[in-house]
Amino acid sequence: MTIEELQNLVSEFSARRDWERFHTPKNLVMALTGEVGELAEIFQWLTPEQSMELGDDTQGRVRVEEEVADVLIYLMRLASVLDINLAAAVQAKLKLNEQRYPADLARGRAVKYSELG
Repeated sequence: MTIEELQNLVSEFSARRDWERFHTPKNLVMALTGEVGELAEIFQWLTPEQSMELGDDTQGRVRVEEEVADVLIYLMRLASVLDINLAAAVQAKLKLNEQRYPADLARGRAVKYSELG
């Protein structure tokens, strides 16, 4: 399924419930922030090792999948409301980041592009 097809499913889901009037960019960003918080809560007190193992735990994986889905749903809904082509936006951002983070300078380094060099 493509991103566009997923966005259409989310839009149809919202339309069938007459939720469009609530889906202003501000409200969607607030909801998205809440869902990211719920995802962060799952990982909050885990060690790095425990966080890596969470995907192997059935119950933990389901919780993460549900929150990841919520984040993506609100993000796709926001993009739809603002008429943002997600695929094009991601491609443009990766192109920009390719310039900001040249592989030979950024490889193995977790620093902001302004600190490379």
